[in-house]
Amino acid sequence: MSTKANEPAARVEPFIESGEAFRRLGGLGSAARLDRYDVVVIGGGQAGLAVGYYLRKRGLRFVILDAGARIGDVWRNRWDSLRLFTPAKFDGIAGMKFPAPANYFPTKDEMGDYLEAYAARFQLPVRTGARVDRLTRRDGVFVVKAGALEIEANQVVVAMANYQSQRVPAFARDLRSDIAQLPSRDYRNPDQLRDGDVLIVGAGNSGAEIAKELAGARRVWLAGPSTGEAPFKMDSFAARAIFVRLLMRVVFHRVLTIKTPMGRKARPRMMKRGTPLIRVKSRDLAALGIERVPRVTGARQGFPVLEDGRALDVANVIWCSGFHPGFSWIDREDLPVLGEDGEPLHEAGLVPSVPGLYFVGLHFLYAMSSSMIHGVSRDARRIAGVVASRARSYDLRTIAR
Repeated sequence: MSTKANEPAARVEPFIESGEAFRRLGGLGSAARLDRYDVVVIGGGQAGLAVGYYLRKRGLRFVILDAGARIGDVWRNRWDSLRLFTPAKFDGIAGMKFPAPANYFPTKDEMGDYLEAYAARFQLPVRTGARVDRLTRRDGVFVVKAGALEIEANQVVVAMANYQSQRVPAFARDLRSDIAQLPSRDYRNPDQLRDGDVLIVGAGNSGAEIAKELAGARRVWLAGPSTGEAPFKMDSFAARAIFVRLLMRVVFHRVLTIKTPMGRKARPRMMKRGTPLIRVKSRDLAALGIERVPRVTGARQGFPVLEDGRALDVANVIWCSGFHPGFSWIDREDLPVLGEDGEPLHEAGLVPSVPGLYFVGLHFLYAMSSSMIHGVSRDARRIAGVVASRARSYDLRTIAR
């Protein structure tokens, strides 16, 4: 593929360095007061890099902050056998296709390497090792703090999914001490588990994939209501030729949006449940001997209890029970942009109450595809356009002063 055809128009020097090097700019133990940027992008996954791609094309001065030690670690640090739920033809972001056969399902490490190569190719200014712990506003300017670092910006794009903090119910502490418990974020492989049966709490894509991996060697229960599933097998000829594209590019991307009656009706329900199973089918799980059971509601005598009253004698529990939004680092007093549930209050990624603050990568931000790799570029392009438009007004104010 030609690089020139996709090369951003604006040129800046490549700037990818560790958080330790970043801290040294201001001296260890002191706040590093850097030049003020036009834009700070918080999050260096696919959403943040896609935003960066479009900001580069518009010539804005920006920086991308990522908590990982290396670009792409958000993918590398997931369970060992994970493959993306979508084929490679839907796994590229703006300007660069995923380098694999169209119907191949990439591994999580391959996705991490792709993001790293993407940032290098388009010379995106990524600061790794910079975990943001506060976003506030001072004298009309946004202030981003990450440990000893302090950065000012006219505008901020929070490019993160609302899946940042694992949700584990309070009654988990009432389970027996000899039951091994792991949130899905910390699960890597079966070697982490104790001998004996496994209860997986949460029947979405992650729960189903982990259940499939563990089946056969031990008894596996999969708890929770169905999240639905794609009505075809992903590896069939009809799916590869027609149905996958119909689901991803039409239904998820164009039909289920905030602009359509069907999308507006579906959105509240979709916000409270997992994404439909893409690759694994219920019949596949049944064929492997995985037992589907109702949701887990509590503990009794140290054992997990199901909605139907049964208590399960298991040696392991893997929590695939969803996530908290994870935006507690946004100062609620200075930036009243979070609802009581911690979810951002926005309109398709724009925050009317705080001009200059945006979100990209959230579940159903604009469409069902908004938190999926193939859908994030559209939101990134739209938000970058608004950012650039407002940046011109900031420039005019500076000239006027």
